[in-house]
Amino acid sequence: MSVEAERRGRVLVVRILREHKRNAIDTETAFGIDAALNTLDDDADLWTGVLTGTPAVFSAGTDLSDGAGARTDRGGEYGLIRRQRLKPLIAAVEGPALGGGFEIALACDLVVAARTAYFALPEVSRGVLATSGALFRAARALPYHVAREMLITGDPLSAERAYHFGVVNHLVEQGEALDRAVALAERICQNSPTSVRASLAALAALAADDDAAGWRVTEQQLQGVLASEDMAEGIAAFFEKRPPTWKGR
Repeated sequence: MSVEAERRGRVLVVRILREHKRNAIDTETAFGIDAALNTLDDDADLWTGVLTGTPAVFSAGTDLSDGAGARTDRGGEYGLIRRQRLKPLIAAVEGPALGGGFEIALACDLVVAARTAYFALPEVSRGVLATSGALFRAARALPYHVAREMLITGDPLSAERAYHFGVVNHLVEQGEALDRAVALAERICQNSPTSVRASLAALAALAADDDAAGWRVTEQQLQGVLASEDMAEGIAAFFEKRPPTWKGR
C-alpha cells in the first residue's frame, strides 16, 4: 500500500509511503491519494486533512518510470492538483518536495515544514515542464522573481526562505512537521466548518479565472516541450544517470 489514511478525531492524516522511490507518485499512489481525499470531502465527520510523506522525504513528484503521471476524475494530477476541495488540507513537509512534490504543497491550503525541508522545481534540468500548477501557483505564492528563478534554474528553496516569503505557514524542527500540522488542523476544527468551507470557497472563486488562464498557458507551452529533442534527451539522461546534452530544439 503506497498511501495510508488515518483518522484522528475530525482530522484525516494521509501519508504517501513510497520512500524507496522518494515518495514519487505513480498511478497506484495517485489513486490512493484520490481515494483518501474523496473520503475527506464526502465524510461529514471529517473537517480537515493533513497530507504528508515519510520522515526523510515529502515527495519527488512524478515517477517518470510510470509514464507522464495519472489523473483522477475528481482530483486531476496526483488525485489532488485540480480538486475542487470542500475542506482545508495542510501539507506537512519533511525533507525534499521536488517538482510535483512542491506542486502538491502549493495545491494545499497551508504548509508546515521542518527546517531541513526544501522545495524545488527541477523540471528544466530534465527537459520537461512544471505542468501541475507551478507555472502560475508558484508566482502567486512567492515573489515573482523568486518563482521565476526556481522555474528557470531548478535550484532549491530552503524551508527557512519559503517561510520568510510566506509559502510555509509554520517552520518547525526536524521530525515535528506532522504533529504541528495535526495541531493546526485541530485548531481549525474548533471553528464552524460551515464558515471555514465558505471562506475557502470564496478564495477559490476569486482565483478561478487566474487558474483557468494558468492551465491554458501551461497546456500551450507543454505542446512545444513534448515535441522537442531536449525532452527526449532529458528523460534519457535521467534514466541513464548522466548529464544531458542539450540541443535547444
